[in-house]
Amino acid sequence: MTTLGARSLTKAIRPVGIVVAVVALVLPWFVDFPGLSDVGSRMFGIFLMAIVLWVTEAIPLHATAALIVLLEILLISDKAFGSESIPDAPSYSTFFAAFASPVIMLFLGGFFLAETAAKFDFDKYLAKVMLRPFGTSPRLIMLGLMVITAGLSMFMSNTATTATLMAVVIPVVAGLPAGDRLKTGLALSIPIAANIGGMGTPVGTPPNAIAVGSLADAGYNVSFLQWMIVSVPIMLVLLFGAWWLLGRFYRGSSDRIDIDIEATFDRSRPAMIFYGTFAVTVLLWLTEPIHGISSSIVGFLPVVVLLATRVFTTRDMQHIQWNVLWLVAGGIALGIGVGTSGLDDWLVSRINWDVIDPAMIIVVLALIAVALSTVISNSAATNLLMPIGLSLAISGGLGLSPILVAFFIAIAASSAMALPVSTPPNAIAYSTGAVTTKNMASIGIAVGAASLVLFFLVAPTIWSILGVS
Repeated sequence: MTTLGARSLTKAIRPVGIVVAVVALVLPWFVDFPGLSDVGSRMFGIFLMAIVLWVTEAIPLHATAALIVLLEILLISDKAFGSESIPDAPSYSTFFAAFASPVIMLFLGGFFLAETAAKFDFDKYLAKVMLRPFGTSPRLIMLGLMVITAGLSMFMSNTATTATLMAVVIPVVAGLPAGDRLKTGLALSIPIAANIGGMGTPVGTPPNAIAVGSLADAGYNVSFLQWMIVSVPIMLVLLFGAWWLLGRFYRGSSDRIDIDIEATFDRSRPAMIFYGTFAVTVLLWLTEPIHGISSSIVGFLPVVVLLATRVFTTRDMQHIQWNVLWLVAGGIALGIGVGTSGLDDWLVSRINWDVIDPAMIIVVLALIAVALSTVISNSAATNLLMPIGLSLAISGGLGLSPILVAFFIAIAASSAMALPVSTPPNAIAYSTGAVTTKNMASIGIAVGAASLVLFFLVAPTIWSILGVS
């Protein structure tokens, strides 16, 4: 299906999605669910509504996130209708606070760094400088593009990184002979590397941030460096594996590629302030175990410094991806509502988990995350699965590690890269015309499957070494 066709289908089902969402919201109020309290029934309706709206995109994803917060305040908080009958109702400010959660501040800092980097063309110039050692060999150029894309995507928006590197590659692709398979290989290499690189840090992609934030709310702290220690080695194996696949199936007819690698970094005072802020922020993230300052507090540092020095202006604020921040916040609020209403315990109690191997539970959650994230936003998929997964781990009595459960849900969501609609980097590559859905699916499925297998085999051991069983 083309991107245009997908949009037409989405537009056609929006009215149906809204109707079904309303029915899903109110239905639990009129159906007796044994063992589920009145407030739990209200929250169940909100949860079902969120599923419908996030899957159908009947309204924008971030609008659904805001609606979740509003409904939780009106239906299950201490300001809810009939709140006097709700025992130990959470404060309405608890749900509003999701928009200023520490993980939101962490992600906001990442967005400030990414947007300022684009403002000074820092990312583009850095990419050109880093490409120099890779020479003119097509295979080495592709490797260089993938390494640089993955590296930048660890600390910046993988969407912005893809757009930047595509700007470097598109002139090369256009200059290759018609029918040269290298065109497709180069165009595919960047989104694949961006998706892989995003797995490497908590700020690399929204599912990671949602996992870290949900764990923090549940009392489990995962540092920036801990996440990297587990993810980066596997990420590198995936990256080189994907490069080998692309080089094997999309070998070009040309022995040489010439890329414009001339780069002149901005040396103005604002740019120098940004370079210093970027370096200090990344250094503090990597040394969290030494100084003890949490990654979310460090993430707020560039926000304050860049605003106070006027490096980041009011106009720049308009380019921040506020919709992504609201989507993450909606997921945090959804998790809070599921937990405080008792819906998590009720959902967990519906199945006799004792007869299911704990490892299989994680596998099933990961496969669901991949399936959902292939066709809907991976942030939305993570938001839906995270409360259920953590409830199983924390209150299910199954011996599951909450950190492992949250980690695998996030990684699985990021491993879905088979279709143009799966991730924004995929959509950017598809829009160049050099990549077909079949091209993307063949490589995306292979890399996604390898990602799951590698993380399942290796990550638990690394977490165990870090003291997480």
